[in-house]
Parts: sequence; structure tokens; C-alpha cells
Amino acid sequence: MSFYTEIIKADTRFRSLDTVRDLALLEPETRAAVEGIIADAKQLHRIDLIVTETYRSAERQQQLFQQGATKLQAVGVHHFGLAADFAKLVDGKASWAGDWSFLAELADRHELIWGGNWGAPGAKHSFVDSDHVQRCALADQRRLFAGIWYPDVHYDPCALVRSTT
Repeated sequence: MSFYTEIIKADTRFRSLDTVRDLALLEPETRAAVEGIIADAKQLHRIDLIVTETYRSAERQQQLFQQGATKLQAVGVHHFGLAADFAKLVDGKASWAGDWSFLAELADRHELIWGGNWGAPGAKHSFVDSDHVQRCALADQRRLFAGIWYPDVHYDPCALVRSTT
């Protein structure tokens, strides 16, 4: 059993079309990393971050795909409690403006993949999601989406990148 099968699938929002911001629907290692990123953004960069989405149902994913807001039609890493999106809190309002490169360093520090480089700094990416972090390397997404793998407590999605640098 995994966090996905025990917690997420049992949640009343499993098929919701609404945006879910609940940190309790982040797998515990992912939740701790996201909380660390929020604290470090404030302390190191004087940036207030808020979480704008954690869990995302397959139905909401389909809706966002139809709107052109995502490249993934069926499910994404959000569906498994392994991803979060942020906004900067500026004058009490959510903002996505400006430079998000600070999130690369913070994601790496907390062993998450940043949507600005998808764990492959220097590579050209067809889709950039600068306010997004996830606890799943791109190479592992197919197995995650197929339901044959879920990360354990020791999983580091950045390990491959670190071993090649």
C-alpha cells in the first residue's frame, strides 16, 4: 500500500474538478520538502510563497489539458500527491510574475524536481512550468502513471542528475 492508495484514493476530492491546495494530500516526504521550500524562500530570498495546487484529479487534469494549460492529458504527478504549484504573495495577492529561478536551487536543496528545468539543467524543454516542483524524475513518470511504482521514503528524484555532474 502507498500514500496514494491509502490516503488519496480514499479522499472525497479524488474526482474533484476544483483546485485542491491541501498539503495533507501531499505524500509526507513531498509535503516536508514543500514546507522547507516555503520556509527557505522566505528566509534566503525574502519571497513569500503560497501553494496554489497540490492534488489534482484525473478529471481536472483533462479539463486543464482541454484548456491548453498542461501537456499531460490523462494524469500528472499532482494526481499522486507528489507535486505542488506555487505563487508569490505580493501585496497580499498571488503573483506568478518575475524570475522563478530561485526555485531551482530550493527544489534541489529539498530533493525535488523543478518544472523550470525538469531535473535536466541546460537542456531545452518544450514545456516550462516555473512555479512547479515534484518528487518524481521524468524517467520514473511512466511507471508512476502505470501504477507499478511509487516512491519510497529514500527516493531522490535528483540522484541521477547529481551523479552525472
